[in-house]
Amino acid sequence: MSSIMTNSAALTALQSLNATSKSLTDTQARISTGYKVSQASDNAAYWSIATTMRSDNQAMSTVSDALGLGASKVDTAYTGMSSAIDTINQIKTKLVASYGQTDASKEKTQVEIAALQNQLKAYADGATFSGTNMLSVSTATGTAADVKIVSAFNRDATGAASISTIDVNVESIKLYDAGAAPTAKGILDTARLGTTGAAVATASAPTLGAAAAVTDTYSVASLTIFSGGTAASDSQIAQQMNVVDAALKAMTNAATTLGAAKSSIDLQKTFTSNLMDSIDRGVGQLVDADMNKESTRLQALQVQQQLGIQALSIANGSSQSILSLFRG
Repeated sequence: MSSIMTNSAALTALQSLNATSKSLTDTQARISTGYKVSQASDNAAYWSIATTMRSDNQAMSTVSDALGLGASKVDTAYTGMSSAIDTINQIKTKLVASYGQTDASKEKTQVEIAALQNQLKAYADGATFSGTNMLSVSTATGTAADVKIVSAFNRDATGAASISTIDVNVESIKLYDAGAAPTAKGILDTARLGTTGAAVATASAPTLGAAAAVTDTYSVASLTIFSGGTAASDSQIAQQMNVVDAALKAMTNAATTLGAAKSSIDLQKTFTSNLMDSIDRGVGQLVDADMNKESTRLQALQVQQQLGIQALSIANGSSQSILSLFRG
């Protein structure tokens, strides 16, 4: 049936052309943006996942920066500790050399030891990075606070976010503590028994030049072998060597702690970088457009659009044939 009121062929051709035009618009959008899911209306689930993971990746980028900052803090502390270990070895050597020497020789050696003690303090005070110093602290009461280094941004199965840290125990590695009432002083300024080198809470000052007593205590920061015209006895020097050796062992353990923290930070930096790359790849698989596929589809749709326009033209032209029925 031919009708001038309803052109079914033209309506069908128009619907087909509209569908082709919509597909062509979608394909052009994918090619121009590079995404097959660029907004929630494209695929709500994939868009939501991709948006969340991109946000988490930005947080991980900040974590990576924090790890770099933390590594610098630990490196600085380790450098100071390493230099202090070299210096305390020199003090130990001076004490060994002064054993059995004359008072005049001990007086000269004391000048060298005092200079090395000042150098130890300078190393500790100078080991500061971004306002953080783990070797020279000032604890008012209690123990020195740990240095916390942000190491990870986590999201559990319920979607709850959390932050992990690598903690450096400053209390166990501090060399000096200038606080009024800390639980314990630093490795170098704490009082140690001359007999064993063990740290004690209460100091018992020796009488310089007398025979060593079992209660005598010394600290590496203030020990002296000559003062006020009096030289330390050889038994006192022997006790001082015990104290220096005990402090050296504690410093070696502290350097090991710092080295372990640095290793953990380096491993976490590598893991974080790899994890960020994995998330980028995962998000890309969800939302990135296949450009080879889209370019091929674009050409096909352009041809379909041209054919649709031609079909609509033919369908509209068929109505003109009705006029011939009314010609005389």
